[in-house]
Amino acid sequence: MERNLMVAGFGGQGVMTLGKFLAEATCDSTDMNVTFFPSYGAEQRGGTANCYVVISDEDIGAPLGDSMDDLIVMNDPSLNKFLYKLVSGGTLFINSSIVKSEITRDDIQVVKVPVTEMALEMGNPKVLNIIMLGAYVGYTQVVPENVVWDTIQHKLGKKPKLLPLNKQAFEAGLKIGKEAQNRQ
Repeated sequence: MERNLMVAGFGGQGVMTLGKFLAEATCDSTDMNVTFFPSYGAEQRGGTANCYVVISDEDIGAPLGDSMDDLIVMNDPSLNKFLYKLVSGGTLFINSSIVKSEITRDDIQVVKVPVTEMALEMGNPKVLNIIMLGAYVGYTQVVPENVVWDTIQHKLGKKPKLLPLNKQAFEAGLKIGKEAQNRQ
């Protein structure tokens, strides 16, 4: 089993953190191999940002490629720039709060998650990436959800006040991902 994921958005959406949490959870708590490859735009906040995560039960030959099994897009420019990388039969996860472009491909699965809207309703826009991570894990089951939560909890351990909100965000995303998988 090998799963290739690209996460894309703009700086400040937590794209890199989402990828890092998934990669670290896989690396620290499973016997699978993982690579994480970040790519930053010219500006930090507001510029383009994307990362690649490859998870495999065999050796990984290259950290990234031109074909992705899964694609998470957090904004329209990322959708327009990277949709071609998604393989036929792949899964597209979109931040449906702000991604408004029409999805013209009919050979992929689309999981719409209104992460910006949900994060604002929870009172903190910074948890939108945790909601999307939950949706991805809930849908794909590529890594056990408790393993991913343990990693989030460990990484946020120095800020215990953030844990309840992040737990709520992760669980909300898991629910959406599982429901989308059950509709397939």
